[in-house]
Amino acid sequence: MTARIDSTIPVLASLDLQESARFYTERLGFTQALLVEDYLIVQRDGAEIHFWPCDDRRIAENTSCYLRVPNTQALFEEFTARGLDLAPPAVRSWGMKELYVIDPHGNLLKLGEHAPA
Repeated sequence: MTARIDSTIPVLASLDLQESARFYTERLGFTQALLVEDYLIVQRDGAEIHFWPCDDRRIAENTSCYLRVPNTQALFEEFTARGLDLAPPAVRSWGMKELYVIDPHGNLLKLGEHAPA
């Protein structure tokens, strides 16, 4: 048998797990897979994000995760229709077209796709 790693899952800080659950489900279209006193899991389209309770906002504000997506423009349109005020996706110097979302606790979500040539 060959050893392998199947996936990575970001674990982000949350100042309030209930508030994080609401934001990720209502604004970003995730579903809540688990919410207990000290942990939250949300899922969407095969992606999963976990959260742990934290009382230090600086930790969340200095954390980010990257989600590969097929269409940043479609997500921009969906998220703005759900009430988020976002800058449109932009092509970065490293060849990715990216959309940035900052959650209520300061975590930065970078959603990216390969930029068209």
